[in-house]
Amino acid sequence: MDAIKKRYEFVLLFDVENGNPNGDPDAGNMPRIDAETGLGLVTDVCLKRKIRNYVDIAKNDTERYDIYVREGSVLNTQHRKAYKAMELEPESKKLPKEIEQAKKLTHFMCHHFFDVRTFGAVMSTEVNCGVVRGPVQINFARSIDPIIQQEVTITRMAVTSEKDAEKKDREMGRKFIVPYALYRVEGYISAFLADKTGFSEDDLELFWEALTNMFDHDHSAARGKMSARKLIVFEHETALGNAPAHKLFDLLTVSCKDPERPTRSFNDYEVSINHTALPAGVKLIEK
Repeated sequence: MDAIKKRYEFVLLFDVENGNPNGDPDAGNMPRIDAETGLGLVTDVCLKRKIRNYVDIAKNDTERYDIYVREGSVLNTQHRKAYKAMELEPESKKLPKEIEQAKKLTHFMCHHFFDVRTFGAVMSTEVNCGVVRGPVQINFARSIDPIIQQEVTITRMAVTSEKDAEKKDREMGRKFIVPYALYRVEGYISAFLADKTGFSEDDLELFWEALTNMFDHDHSAARGKMSARKLIVFEHETALGNAPAHKLFDLLTVSCKDPERPTRSFNDYEVSINHTALPAGVKLIEK
């Protein structure tokens, strides 16, 4: 399949209601927060996990759509698939001396694994398949307004062991939630890097699909109600691009309709797009 020929940038708005969108292990799994501004954060790694999970469900191990970074997977085992396909034996931490063989190993990983040709991967481990820089890069998501981290006490009408039953008939616990927050994440797609990994038009459409549907297959009691609210795509006419990314991102503004009241839904915000300032050669697509 031919790789994409155009450059893209995108902005995704998503929200959380009574949930923890991304716990911070350095803070007792409380929702991630920018300590200086109070704005909530969701890491790129967290969002990529949800994208991977959606593709895994949607394609169900279809050829070209295997997932490299699976939950509980062993990366060296994934690398051995390439060596087996090329009928080669791996040498500890080294690529084959023949350049063409090394390229074929990396090409196999790009062709076989959706997330390798999309996000890239450092595969220079014990079983070495090289390093791939992916065409799709995603920033940290940041909330529009400062978030409130609430600690909620919960009870369980059962105990863990027989010994505990002698002392009590229930156990207490805690969970952390954000009552409501709207997040904004920005990303980039390079046609030049796509050409190196084989990221195709079909891959691009699947990526858009994953962004808009990933939360619908990731519900849990901890994450609460999470929803993708709006996806804005900037499509350039060329691979090099027709405008700087930051100027395109500035065209989209999100503001609270009533700053005097706490926000509790997406309808409490106004999303504005400055269509008149859209640079020549850039097409704006709303999904």
